[in-house]
Amino acid sequence: MIRSRLLPITDGLVRLPWWTLVAALLGVLIAWQMTTNQTYIQIVDYLKTGLLKTIEITLIAYTIAVLLGLIVALARISSNPIIKQVSTFYVEIVRGLPVLVLLLYVAFVLIPGIIVGINALGDRLLPIEALNGIGMALKTLRTRDVDNEFRVVVTLIIGYSAFLSEVFRAGIESVPVGQVEAARALGMGYWSTMRHVVLRQAFRVALPPLGNDFIAMLKDSSLASVLGVEEITRLSQNYASSSFLYFQTYNVLAYFYLVMTLCLSLMVKWVERRVSRDRRG
Repeated sequence: MIRSRLLPITDGLVRLPWWTLVAALLGVLIAWQMTTNQTYIQIVDYLKTGLLKTIEITLIAYTIAVLLGLIVALARISSNPIIKQVSTFYVEIVRGLPVLVLLLYVAFVLIPGIIVGINALGDRLLPIEALNGIGMALKTLRTRDVDNEFRVVVTLIIGYSAFLSEVFRAGIESVPVGQVEAARALGMGYWSTMRHVVLRQAFRVALPPLGNDFIAMLKDSSLASVLGVEEITRLSQNYASSSFLYFQTYNVLAYFYLVMTLCLSLMVKWVERRVSRDRRG
């Protein structure tokens, strides 16, 4: 009898999110250190600019990647075989590369190759008197003139646009064909149907995975440290190597990333619940 009464209590204890309690306890402990310990206060003050740089890189790259990913998704469902094959080639190749490898390729192969092409274009414009100034500017452009932060942003745009295109494509294909046929029967054109019927529903389906990819990009932005971009990871490396305070510095770095990703994860879960509730409604 006593055992049966205790069973609900023990079951409840087992189901408690103990990991959340432990994580919250550690978070409170580190936050307390960051506000009271002078060493932690100095580290936080040093990393502030890097944190802003991380957020800036992520927001710029993600915004453009969403737009490019939508365009690629529309190309992949196109009835034109050439457009479809080219977009599929782009997606499969980019998705098959680790982000770090893609970053090195963009930074040291793609961008220098583009600069060579720009220089060649400048040579062609030089003989034209009206375009002489533009030609000289293009001819004198060098690879070192391209900022490393720009190379990181381009890498994240290329890499995540391929992943986001698949998210959009799955959302578009989840819309029942009957709704598209009904819209066309009412006299709506292709783009009007996509805008008013398909994409509105596709975005609702794609919102949760879009949020997950934003979190993934936020974490992958730390790869910018490879090129020396002074975001939060690079500044942490600099501070730790100069002060030998590895434990404290990387505690703060991990804390910043965890706070950002956990808050975003909670937002994504809230969006998922709202979307599922709306779909049932």
